[in-house]
Amino acid sequence: MEDGTGTTERSEGSGTAEDVLARIASVDLLTRRGIEAMIVGPLYRAFSDEFGPENALKAIRKVVEDISLEQGANLAEALGNRSLNTFCGAIRAWSSGGALEIEMVEQDDQRLSFNVTRCRYAELYDELGIRELGVILSCSRDFALIRGFNPDMGLTRTQTIMEGADHCDFRITMPV
Repeated sequence: MEDGTGTTERSEGSGTAEDVLARIASVDLLTRRGIEAMIVGPLYRAFSDEFGPENALKAIRKVVEDISLEQGANLAEALGNRSLNTFCGAIRAWSSGGALEIEMVEQDDQRLSFNVTRCRYAELYDELGIRELGVILSCSRDFALIRGFNPDMGLTRTQTIMEGADHCDFRITMPV
């Protein structure tokens, strides 16, 4: 709040940007995606009316990709290692609170393969009536996040629950 002297007075408990980010990070990912979706859904509808659905989706996709690239880079920096084994730990955060049920297929220094057999993110977007946005808000961000974490890592995924398959097939590789 401006105090009349040109300086800004902080209200009790506002903290720094780092404090705010820490509080946000303490909320499980499924809940965060739900909060985001409740904001992005109405924005998407308004932007679709104003600029057309294709342009609205294009803009949302670009913003989510940029954020995901940055999040991947920040994750690598926070973990201090860009290895595939280190990245595997991030999957626990995606799955927290039962958000994903995962069946591990293969894991070594060059390959991490798993199937998601239940996706509560897809269920969340269904409940909110915006499943078409779920692919952008959750599924497509995986590629950018991995690229931001380590540009040498690659993700192949041929199907997702969000798009109607019975499971998502994640195949992450690291060149030798």
